[in-house]
Amino acid sequence: MLRVSHLTAIAPPALSALRLSLSPTLNLLSPSNVHKVSTFAHSQTSLSLIFRPSSLHSPSLSVKWVLQRMVGNPCPKASFSAESSSGDGREILVQHLLVKEDNLKLLVDLQQRVSGGEDLSDLAAEYSICPSKQEGGMLGWVRKGQMVPEFEEAAFNASLNKVVRCKTKFGWHLLQVLSEREESVLQDIQPEELHVKMQDPSFLDEAQLIDVREPEEVAQASLLGFQVLPLRKFGSWGPEITTKFNPQKDTYVMCHHGVRSLQVAKWLQTQGFKRVFNVSGGIHDYAQRVDPTIPTY
Repeated sequence: MLRVSHLTAIAPPALSALRLSLSPTLNLLSPSNVHKVSTFAHSQTSLSLIFRPSSLHSPSLSVKWVLQRMVGNPCPKASFSAESSSGDGREILVQHLLVKEDNLKLLVDLQQRVSGGEDLSDLAAEYSICPSKQEGGMLGWVRKGQMVPEFEEAAFNASLNKVVRCKTKFGWHLLQVLSEREESVLQDIQPEELHVKMQDPSFLDEAQLIDVREPEEVAQASLLGFQVLPLRKFGSWGPEITTKFNPQKDTYVMCHHGVRSLQVAKWLQTQGFKRVFNVSGGIHDYAQRVDPTIPTY
């Protein structure tokens, strides 16, 4: 169960039965005023049902499996394209529980129990039909434009820590907004722009560069300054990401073609990284458009 004593500074992927797309989300968090957070640091679980669906570029089966382990796979198709903000500049940290549409009586009873002092996360673990029950109902950080309209309206209009109810096509929800923060930045950076930045000696000191390719790929082609964090070994470096890297610094993520790196960039964003940049087209486009001395494979 989620107790204050269980909290860490970071909470993992916002995986839940509400998301309808893979959008961020591998999730964690970090603001100091957050008092309840899930501690499933290895990001291994839960289907999502609330985030909106879109199209999928198909990575290799092995990479696809890793991404599913990282962010959950709510539907056969999901977006790997960068998203522009469509919200009000806020992200909110949400937990919830879900019951069937014909179980309103149970929902009312559970809401009364929360009003009486019981913890929503405890009740979610026991009664919720959402896969997020394994994390005490924690959905992680979300922003406008990611969720189904009914849930989004209720969540973004809820007062902090107040438990409110809403109905979606999945059933009845009790939800609680635990914290809010300024929305972070996630965007593509073109190879040419990255190249210009890398000519400045101070850039490598001020920025954080992450290559999520596998060692055998890096052996074939690499860029100076990038630290290699192989995606297949996410379980070993994921839980320690905010001790190895500073969420306040600009962070650049690269892979072969920009697909794996985008998913990791989205995940970093949910971990509280304020400015994250995905190298568009990966090292392949960098080699073709900027530095032909870099081998392509």
